[in-house]
Amino acid sequence: MRLSDDRISHIAHLIADGIWRDDLIDFTKEKQALISIKEIISNYLSVEDHADTVARHTIQSLSKDVPEGSREWDILYRKYFEEELAKKNF
Repeated sequence: MRLSDDRISHIAHLIADGIWRDDLIDFTKEKQALISIKEIISNYLSVEDHADTVARHTIQSLSKDVPEGSREWDILYRKYFEEELAKKNF
């Protein structure tokens, strides 16, 4: 699922505010911290998008036709999706 830059920015601010409020980290450079949080979110979403593409392609390439939305498709999708995330150490 792709998120807009505004949504990613909003989530990054929520994370930074929560970390600061819970006194887990004192940011010396808040702007740099927000940039790093945004990069981490974007990178994760990129890996997730890739895993989604691979899982869908793998299901489509099966010799047996598995209709999307079926229970079997959901099980296969989750399996291939999680395998791809594991390859990326997520």
